[in-house]
Amino acid sequence: MMAATGETAKRGKTQEFGRWLLGPHMLAFVPAIALSAFWLAGEMALVMVALGLPLVYLLLGTLSDARGSRMREVDGTTGLPMLDRLEHDAEEALLACAETGRKTALFYIQLEEFDPLVQRYGQQAGGVLLQRLGERFRALLREHDKIYWLGGARYAVLIAPVPHFELESAIQLAARLQSAAEEPVSVDMQALYVSCAIGICLSARTPEASSPALLKAAEAALHEACRNAPSSIRAYSSKMGKMTLRREALVKDASSALDNGEIAPWFQPQISTDTGQVTGFEALARWQHPTRGTVPPSEFLPALEDSSQLERLGEVILYGALAALKEWDKAGWFVPCVAVNFSSDELHNPKLAKRIRWDLDRFNLTPDRLTIEVLETIVANSPEDAAVRNLAALAQMGCRVDLDDFGTGHASITAVRRFAIERIKIDRSFITRVDKDQEQQRMVSAIQTMAERLGLETLAEGVETAGEHAILGQLGCAHVQGYAIARPMPFDETFGWLENHNASLGALPQIRGKSA
Repeated sequence: MMAATGETAKRGKTQEFGRWLLGPHMLAFVPAIALSAFWLAGEMALVMVALGLPLVYLLLGTLSDARGSRMREVDGTTGLPMLDRLEHDAEEALLACAETGRKTALFYIQLEEFDPLVQRYGQQAGGVLLQRLGERFRALLREHDKIYWLGGARYAVLIAPVPHFELESAIQLAARLQSAAEEPVSVDMQALYVSCAIGICLSARTPEASSPALLKAAEAALHEACRNAPSSIRAYSSKMGKMTLRREALVKDASSALDNGEIAPWFQPQISTDTGQVTGFEALARWQHPTRGTVPPSEFLPALEDSSQLERLGEVILYGALAALKEWDKAGWFVPCVAVNFSSDELHNPKLAKRIRWDLDRFNLTPDRLTIEVLETIVANSPEDAAVRNLAALAQMGCRVDLDDFGTGHASITAVRRFAIERIKIDRSFITRVDKDQEQQRMVSAIQTMAERLGLETLAEGVETAGEHAILGQLGCAHVQGYAIARPMPFDETFGWLENHNASLGALPQIRGKSA
């Protein structure tokens, strides 16, 4: 450890000397150097030094780099230094700690609910919020502590080296930073509210005494905080470092899995409670790893989200779903439609409607064969923006739109109508034990009544028993989906399931709903 610290200090001093030697301040010595050259070698040497030395600095990029560095290091919106400055300052702080035995710490702060706020109130309001919060954070720090803006909705705080700074002190400061963030910010007579997650790395816990290691450790701690409940605080530990390595490996593996076809759609049937006929399949992403077997979506979906590959995943699932429709048609099995989940990123892509139109034309399928599933949380948080326009365009094209996980978000009736919803999927939390729990029955009945008044169909998801299936039909729910009907299955297995299911329909009693 001492050897590593000494090496770090030596490297830092060498870099600092190099920056000093090539810095733009050296141009002040050009007249003296030129005069010395004239005394020693004559007039020609004077001309060469006077013209050549500035040219050398220009070719090396010293002047432009210095000017560009100043431009990059301070953000015009928040007035705060940025990542380049943080990397430099963190290196200097660690060197000071190595030489004096003092301690420092790095805090990463991630604002939560920031993107929906910007979508609702605009970029200008978001900029004002970032500036005000930066000022609040600055007011909580000591004179020599530093705060940075890292882009998006993220800040960093670097503690100036001090004799004592333990985990308890770090958590207390993090709690004060959170309290400052959660106070409302008034912008154009509107009170804006956000919360924040915070990741901390103490210099004593960093994997190695270097700026990149400190920043990466703080990033790992922040990631862990964001994965937990809102307003979480997490401090870096060696265990967390191992988790980060595993997560990075998972992200890499998931990206490769998308390329080689390991991640593909599996299909879960949806049936009519009245006739028992298949009314569609939902395409669900599943990963069959060659050595680990089935990797659960709860594990690989966050990895793809972290690497901004959810849109790419959506393209893979959509292609597989449309290809499945064509294969069922060729085999003589009529499946009315296939449902595909669309992420928030996809729904906000202005080219989404055109892409889906192109995919449908490529497979020679009519738009009514595709159902777009959108989460209720997306509907609740989206104003009149690209998502609304995309769903309106898709509905006008003829695609069906399902509102998924209904009852878990806060979508208003107005939002349901604005998004051209045709069917709501009742969340499984309302379905569990509905055949035995009268309160559950009253909730489903109320949702069903609302849907009927709005002219919407309903589908109950998460149906796991025959009793739940039966009572849902009696309550008027038109469609059901869940383990009681079938688990998600690879495409090849759908043919055998369809054959067995259709063969069994004649032997099953018909479930009559309210309309019977």
